[in-house]
Amino acid sequence: MAAIGKDYFGWGRVLSIILAIIPVTAFILGFVTRLMEGKIVAAILRLILGWNIIWLIDLVLMIVNGRIMRLLNI
Repeated sequence: MAAIGKDYFGWGRVLSIILAIIPVTAFILGFVTRLMEGKIVAAILRLILGWNIIWLIDLVLMIVNGRIMRLLNI
């Protein structure tokens, strides 16, 4: 199973950055990652807001530290 705590299922950093660059995969994987962490509200917010500023912030954070944004931890 995927390693929770590492974004995009614990895959390598280079692969995660490549997937974060593509908006559709970043949207889907960000949503699934938050669901796997058990953060239902955060996953729903990603569905609503995931196509705009969250995608850009996730892209920058994935490049800088290898993790997506954790705005809401509920």
